[in-house]
Amino acid sequence: MSKDHHSKETLYAALKQHFGYSEFRDGQESVITQLLAGNSAAAVFPTGGGKSLCYQLPSLMLDGLTLVVSPLIALMKDQIDALNARGIKAARLDSTLDANEYRQVMQELRDGTLRLLYVAPERFNNERFRTSIANINIALFAVDEAHCISEWGHNFRPDYLKLVEFAKACGAQRVLALTATATKEVLNDICSVFNITPDCAINTGFYRPNLRLSATAVDQKSRDAVLLQKIKALPVGPTIVYVTLQKTAQHVAELLAHNGLQAKYYHAGLKEQQRTEVQDWFISSDSGIVVATIAFGMGIDKSNIRYVYHYNLPKSLENYSQEIGRAGRDGEPSQCHLLACASDLIPLQNFIYGDTPDRTAVAKLVDTIFSQQTEFDVSLYELSQQCDIRPLVLRTLLTQLELKKHLAGGTPFYANYQFKPLKSSQEILSQFDEQRAKFIGDIFRHSQKGRIWFQVDLDNTAAALNAPREKLIAALDYLAEQSLLEVKVAGVRNRYTITRMPESTTALADELATDAQAREEREIDRLQQCVDWVCLDACQTSALCARFDSPLDKDCGHCSWCDENKAIEMVDQENTEISETVLTDAITLRTEHPELLSSPRILTRVLCGLSSPRISKAGLHKSKLFGIAETVPFKHVLDQISERG
Repeated sequence: MSKDHHSKETLYAALKQHFGYSEFRDGQESVITQLLAGNSAAAVFPTGGGKSLCYQLPSLMLDGLTLVVSPLIALMKDQIDALNARGIKAARLDSTLDANEYRQVMQELRDGTLRLLYVAPERFNNERFRTSIANINIALFAVDEAHCISEWGHNFRPDYLKLVEFAKACGAQRVLALTATATKEVLNDICSVFNITPDCAINTGFYRPNLRLSATAVDQKSRDAVLLQKIKALPVGPTIVYVTLQKTAQHVAELLAHNGLQAKYYHAGLKEQQRTEVQDWFISSDSGIVVATIAFGMGIDKSNIRYVYHYNLPKSLENYSQEIGRAGRDGEPSQCHLLACASDLIPLQNFIYGDTPDRTAVAKLVDTIFSQQTEFDVSLYELSQQCDIRPLVLRTLLTQLELKKHLAGGTPFYANYQFKPLKSSQEILSQFDEQRAKFIGDIFRHSQKGRIWFQVDLDNTAAALNAPREKLIAALDYLAEQSLLEVKVAGVRNRYTITRMPESTTALADELATDAQAREEREIDRLQQCVDWVCLDACQTSALCARFDSPLDKDCGHCSWCDENKAIEMVDQENTEISETVLTDAITLRTEHPELLSSPRILTRVLCGLSSPRISKAGLHKSKLFGIAETVPFKHVLDQISERG
């Protein structure tokens, strides 16, 4: 497209025509201008600062597809509905689509009518998707929640590192990285991996003057009454109450409803339809209260949320900042109130400790990996069970091995392909020329017929036909898109190549275990930073802004500290120990499961109610001892178990 089409006048005309705005928000024009000039860019805007426009508007001015990567299905749905209502063709690929919806999206992708396609980062582990997108012209590759790419961020996700490789592999013309919560260190990481120059990283600052930040110290007994009193003392308005646990969400919602308030609960344990109903109800309500775990609110297009309460302590200042950012996006005054209870620290700490793998588990993983052939494939589910490491933690460890240049990851593939003809073979083959009909017929002939579904071994069939595996996948997907077949896949396996054998597997296991311990300490420190911020003897808003490299020139004048001019004092948690009886029972349990519970840390996990693949498989999550010490600090339990030898 010629430079003339990217003039300032054309840009503002497109903004008015497609979105109805006459002016850009702070930072938007700078980011979009960089993208239209062909540069990759980063946008660090506060939550509600208008990040999505930075890829939506360019999608209409660039030749090719805008591929938006987001972990938030709610955001995808909201934005796609809004874009389609404006006549902008947008779609998503996620696990909630049925076969017909998937078929329609793929057809629109191939015929070039889509302007924006939204996908989750995990979608790039899908060989069908990678095959289908391989020949698409991707003008803009937009990565939302880009802080997840940084190991130093508060929410590192291994799948995000794969995005860097894919953006290069698919020939994306430019990349846009977006986040609301990037420290200076994290932003440097983002710019480094995506090759974004400093002048193309636009940070508009963190401060939002319409948000009033406040906190109250409570204990467990008084917390419900304090929350109820706070909500009832203020005018009715759309409200989110954030909690840590799913069972807490239900408890608090029922408490509020029992006291005459319009409240519903929301968490990942609800069925998709239930979550959608709660979300739709909240969006259309002017007085609704949603009590939710952190999954709720991310990307939801509701500008008039007046109140955000934290019933529990957040696990990091980054999380807190994202969650309060959902309030007052319309610029009107909004309240963000945190109930600071010291007893919240134990379950939050236990979540962190529960993710740290035992040293023996890490050693098992290293030995298993480096006993493979140079090129191998593996089921991560089976590997997780075998090594007793939670799936997300396992993927992080495998990513570490890639970063340390011991492994190179390939495209995951499905071990099990099945198809069900929707027309007779003769009808299907009659729609193709002789050469294509023969190829499809050969696939059919090499497939094993079941009662309804045909099973096809892609590798054996590809070898027999002397054709690439990708060609067979493309053929099956095309037939599915044409409503000639229904295709079903299962059994994801991940490909790896051993690129450098470790000099010592023991030393490498020690190194990975040390790295995991360091991550644990960083997360515990992030949690402590929340406590320190609540109890800070200074302007809390200014301190939060400084955390994100945009300190205020003066105190905000509207936080708890500015109102009271004194620090909040949290009530100390009880420093409980586990009883001698529980200790004796725990040692007995260890003798009953000597191999599984040989490590004090694993036995501690059982007592603190922290599961793992092998703990679940052994049925110990049903033991009377599972979770018996969930209100006791993990370290205290570990010390007591370790003293017993």
